[in-house]
Order: sequence, then C-alpha cells, then structure tokens
Amino acid sequence: MAQRIAVYPGSFDPPTNGHVDIVLRAARLFDRVVVGVGTNVSKRTLFDTDERIELMRGACAPFANVEVRAFDGLTVEFARACGAGFVIRGIRALSDFEFEFEMANMNHQLAPELEMVYFMTSPEYLFLSASRVKELVAFGAAVDRFVPANVAKALVAHHGKDGLRTGATEAKD
Repeated sequence: MAQRIAVYPGSFDPPTNGHVDIVLRAARLFDRVVVGVGTNVSKRTLFDTDERIELMRGACAPFANVEVRAFDGLTVEFARACGAGFVIRGIRALSDFEFEFEMANMNHQLAPELEMVYFMTSPEYLFLSASRVKELVAFGAAVDRFVPANVAKALVAHHGKDGLRTGATEAKD
C-alpha cells in the first residue's frame, strides 16, 4: 500500500502554535508530512530561510513522521518532488477561504492529481498569525503563549527583550 504523503507549505515567519497545531493534526492523518518552508518573493521575512527551517524543525521535533524542508517555486512542484498526493492548508476565516478557493482551483489546473486538504483552525488559534506575533515582538510584548518555546527564544535573541520598534510590522505572513 502506498504511503499517504502530504506537504504543508508556508513561509512560517515565525512558526506559531497555530502552525504546529495543523502539523500535529496532519501527522495523525498521514503517513508522512513534509513541512515546506517556502520563499515568497512578495514577503519580507523576519528570519532567513535557514533560520525558519531550524525553528520549524525544533517545533516539529516531537512528531516522528514529520520532516521540514526548504522549497522555492510552485507548491505543486514541491509536492510532486516529495511524492505527495496531498497539500495541507489551514483556514482561519472567510477571507482565508476566498484566497484558498482561488489557489485550489489554480493548483487543480496545474496538478489535478493532488488533493487539497483544509484544516479549520482550532478555536484557540483563530486570532493568531505570524504577522500578529511579529507586531507584538516589535512592541516588546511577550509572545511565549503564541509560539513554541524555541521560537520565543529565537525572537528574543533576534530582537532583544524590548523588541524591535521599527520594521517588523511591515512584514506579512
């Protein structure tokens, strides 16, 4: 029987507890989950690709069937390269649905063999996004309850205890 492999693409800048919740839930359903830390040329990132990969690896360390890789290019090509039949996405709100609906239709045109699988965000993470985390950090707020411990530590190391008062709010996740 063929393995059920899924990819979960994103910029993960930084990884949040909401991202990790999606990984956990996907890891329960699929034989293997490949988290793809992507390069999005339209986004200005707080952490470089290597840092985001290491942060996500640390956050996903408890899950034996999860691996984290970098990718640059189309998600469907990344999924094919991983031997995946599924692409995981999370949906927080109606606005996410509209974007994901368009993307799913485009991906279907490009790779009809791939199935898009959507996870509704767990209620405790509906408000959470990497952009909000970066905004909090920019103003020196504690983010420990919103991100994995390794990410909180990296954010403090990157910005200091008092945060970074310029720049971080411009980035989008």
